[in-house]
Amino acid sequence: MDYVNLGRSGLQVSPLCLGTMNFGPLTTEEDSFAIMDRALELGINFFDTANVYGWKLGEGITEQIIGRWFAQGGGRREKTVIATKLNGKMSDWPNDQKLSALNIRRACDASLKRLQTDYIDIYQAHHVDRDTPYEEFWEAMDVLRQQGKIIYVGSSNFAGWHIAKAQEAAARRNVNGLISEQSHYNLLTRAVELEVLPACEDYGLGVIPWSPLAGGLLGGVLRKIDKGRSASEHMVKQLDKHRDKIEQYEKLCDELGEDPAYVALAWLLKQRAVVAPIIGPRTLEQLEGSLRTLEIDLDEATLTRLDEIFPGHRTAPEDYAW
Repeated sequence: MDYVNLGRSGLQVSPLCLGTMNFGPLTTEEDSFAIMDRALELGINFFDTANVYGWKLGEGITEQIIGRWFAQGGGRREKTVIATKLNGKMSDWPNDQKLSALNIRRACDASLKRLQTDYIDIYQAHHVDRDTPYEEFWEAMDVLRQQGKIIYVGSSNFAGWHIAKAQEAAARRNVNGLISEQSHYNLLTRAVELEVLPACEDYGLGVIPWSPLAGGLLGGVLRKIDKGRSASEHMVKQLDKHRDKIEQYEKLCDELGEDPAYVALAWLLKQRAVVAPIIGPRTLEQLEGSLRTLEIDLDEATLTRLDEIFPGHRTAPEDYAW
């Protein structure tokens, strides 16, 4: 595994990030343990989770599963760069959500307890909080860092100007600021190319794309449906909307002799500021197959063809103005 720096930091992570959102709701604890063990064996050291994953209010089911996996020992915690997130609602009480200093303190302590660890490698704001000043946000994060409870801070779903405001507020406090941004980014969803990616590149944030396969649309959906495998109603609607592009895409992947899922991931790794797309395997087979991504080197002709099928954006304002 060739490790890469996460943004401008010295932190070395694998170029694929193991997403754990399926752990609990779709993947059993036993299978989750097996996937995490195999990920480390394959050299994938970067795991992402969130306090709301598991989707039972306030329980943090996915973090608990990871915590029980860490508790087995064997160097599991030491080998893993664990990123978790806060902001989402954890109870019906008003201060158990968002990014107030109070919730940052409480949410961090709760995640540490569920994860059965005494520190979090990357503590991420799961979404922007328009009601909390960045000065308050950074003061609370600085306290956690001074206490040794977190090491780095990241963001998720921030707009470009949110990243700029956060970084300028951090600079005024003479602190490190954000080192990563987790954004919705794939061949079908490219709006972050307007301002988020340029902001990340300029401020030195590593981009961690979520939903890199567009909910499965870029994972060979036509092949699966043709073989009679079921698809959700939402998937069918999205396929109807994008069928022409998906047909062209899967034809191109056939010409390349590659699985569409791995081409989509390989394309992301060619984009500015991107460090590690988040993969969400439900099985060991899916996890092991994802390593093919790192062997695919898309040439300029292929990248141009992908841009023709899925038009992207230039940096703002040139995308829409002179």
